[in-house]
Amino acid sequence: MPARAVRISAVDLFCGVGGLSHGLQDAGIHVAAGVDLDRTCDYPYRRNVRAPFHRRDVRDLTVEELSAMWPAGAVRVLAGCAPCQPFSSYRRGVDTSNEAQWPLVDEVRRLVEGTMPEIVTMENVPRIGGTRIFRDFVEQLREYGYHVDFGSCYCPAYGVPQHRRRLVLVASLLGDIAVPKGPVAPGEYTTVRQAIGSLPPIGHGETHSADPLHKSRTLTPLNLERIKRSSPGGSWDEWPEELRAPCHRKASGATFRNVYARMTWDEPSPTITTLSYSFGAGRFGHPEQDRAMTLREAAILQSFPEDYEFVPPGEPAQFAPLGRLIGNAVPPLLAKAVGAAIVEHVAAVKGVVRKVARATALPV
Repeated sequence: MPARAVRISAVDLFCGVGGLSHGLQDAGIHVAAGVDLDRTCDYPYRRNVRAPFHRRDVRDLTVEELSAMWPAGAVRVLAGCAPCQPFSSYRRGVDTSNEAQWPLVDEVRRLVEGTMPEIVTMENVPRIGGTRIFRDFVEQLREYGYHVDFGSCYCPAYGVPQHRRRLVLVASLLGDIAVPKGPVAPGEYTTVRQAIGSLPPIGHGETHSADPLHKSRTLTPLNLERIKRSSPGGSWDEWPEELRAPCHRKASGATFRNVYARMTWDEPSPTITTLSYSFGAGRFGHPEQDRAMTLREAAILQSFPEDYEFVPPGEPAQFAPLGRLIGNAVPPLLAKAVGAAIVEHVAAVKGVVRKVARATALPV
C-alpha cells in the first residue's frame, strides 16, 4: 500500500514582508502564518504570501497560540529569523553585549521547547555563529533531540544577484539534515545587468508611472556632480579634490572606497542594506544612470519577484521604511533552496510529500 502523502506546514516568526515565506512556498511548503510586530509588514505579507499575518510581539506569543497556527497532521516547520542588527558586520566595534534584541533568539528557543516542531530553521548574519547565544541555542536544540546543521551560505550560489553571506541553520527531529549547497557555479552567478538591466530608465528624484517602487531619491547638486564623475565599479578617488568628502581627503579615509560609488553591470550587486537607496551609504549608484538604485531595484537584487507588492494601491512608497523592510528581508531564492532541502529531507523519512501551491485568494 503506497504511503500517504504528508504536508509540510511552516510558521514564520519575524516574517517581515515575506521573503522567507515566499521562498518556502516556491519549494512547495504550506505557510500557515507569519508573525511580526511591524504593522507595515501586514499588507505585503498578506498580498504576496497570501497567508494570515499576526501582528504580535514574539515575546508575548504563547505556546498554545503558536501550536494552533499549524494544521493538524502536518510536518511542522518553525522559522525563527530573529532581527540581526546586533550581530551585523556593519556594527563591528560596537558593544552589543546588552542589546535588547538578543533575547529574541531565546524566545525562539522557548517556542521550540514548548511546541517541538519537527523542523526548525533560522537565517541570520554570519557573525552570529561566533556568539555564545547562538552556541547555546544550538546546544539546547541538540538536548531537545534535534539533529542540527548550520553554515555560511553565499547568496549568488543560490541564484541571488547579490554579494551577500548569510548563516543558515536547519534542525530536525526526524533525522540527519543538512544546509543545502548552492547549485550555481561562480561563472554563472546572476549579474546586476541580468537582474535589473531591463527596467525602464528614470532620473534621480523620479518615480516611474507604472511602478511606485521604481523611484529614486533626489540627489543634492553636489552628489549629482559626484555620480556624474563616477564610473561603474569605480569610487570617489576618481573625483577632483573639491568633490571629495572631508574624511576622504585624509589618509585615514582612503580605505573606505565602497561609498559614493556605482555598481558594476557584470557581477552581482553589493549587499543590499536598509540604506540601499542612498548614494552615500555604499556602492549603490546605478551602473550608468545618474542616480542611486530604486527601491524596486533593491528588492529585485534581493531576489523578490519584479511584481512583488510592498504598498497598497495609491499609497506612496517611502524610502526609509521600505528600505528597512527590503534590506532586512531573507532573499526568497535562498529561502527556496532551504525549503527544497526540507522537502527532500522529509520525503526521505516520510515517503511522499504533498507539495502545496501558493493560495490564490487573500486571507481573511
